[in-house]
Amino acid sequence: MNDATKLPLVITMGEPGGISGELTVKAWEALSKSGPVFFVIDDPDRLAAYGGLVTTISSPEHAASVFAHALPVLSLDKPVTATPGIASPDTALSVISSIERAVALTLEGKASGIITNPIQKSALTASGFKFPGHTEFLGALTANSPMPVHRTRGPIMMLASSKLRVVPATVHIPLSEAPLRLTKALIIDTARITAEALQYDFGIENPRLSIAGLNPHAGEDGIFGDQEQSIIAPAISALNDLGIDVLGPVSADSMFHAEARKRYDAAICMYHDQALIPVKTLDFHQTVNITLGLPIIRTSPDHGTALDIAGQGIARPDSLISAIQLAAFVSEHRRATKG
Repeated sequence: MNDATKLPLVITMGEPGGISGELTVKAWEALSKSGPVFFVIDDPDRLAAYGGLVTTISSPEHAASVFAHALPVLSLDKPVTATPGIASPDTALSVISSIERAVALTLEGKASGIITNPIQKSALTASGFKFPGHTEFLGALTANSPMPVHRTRGPIMMLASSKLRVVPATVHIPLSEAPLRLTKALIIDTARITAEALQYDFGIENPRLSIAGLNPHAGEDGIFGDQEQSIIAPAISALNDLGIDVLGPVSADSMFHAEARKRYDAAICMYHDQALIPVKTLDFHQTVNITLGLPIIRTSPDHGTALDIAGQGIARPDSLISAIQLAAFVSEHRRATKG
């Protein structure tokens, strides 16, 4: 495989009716002189309409030579027509193709990692897309590719910022189903993958995890629910036996203030909003979605398609820029540590 530090990153198109095109152009404008180098799999004419300097490349290795002067675009097979503010199933095949090509190029060693622009799940579902989101789709696309021998396969979703890292054990399911999906094995696997990523991708030699309870006050000794006693505590005991530094079950209402956050490197939460509300509240514009437990690197801005402001020129690229920078950091760290 080529030297990972010399490989460009690749950005997917995302929902063309949303803010992804605008954000991609703005991110290139912010990073064109400093890097990291990236290219986009998209319709170049669509991106040029946002006022950026765009150039079509024939292969990823050409990205570095043009990046300082124009946004490199690896063109999709057909033009993409979209109306700002409207997510249409008619563009779903192009959205999916952008993701599939990005994954293939990264697995082939032609890109060092993927940054996925937000997708509109309802539009993809209406077209017949069978996955609830990027995380699950990327897991399927990479399922037959080998993992490093010291890593556990996911996929697991982490939301990361400079203030907090959180991982939900259950993700895109109704809240009523979360208690039914929780198992000792699920919590153990989630925590193991998180600890491995903190060590090999973030450079934390001895990761510390805090595991939230499911119920108010972590169940209050079974008064408000018994999942802490029957599922979560046994999982924590098993993790400690594996040599992983784990604290919990911790009452979720007292684990995210500043003093509490100093005691751990990542929080394992029991359901989607238990994890995402605190991290988005603390650092909405800088938080990055990173998928753990894949044989490739994948990050994404931690926001949606923002159809309500698409085409208005007011979308902020902060989270996309942070996602690009985190993907580059992880790529360089994996290479340096053979992780």
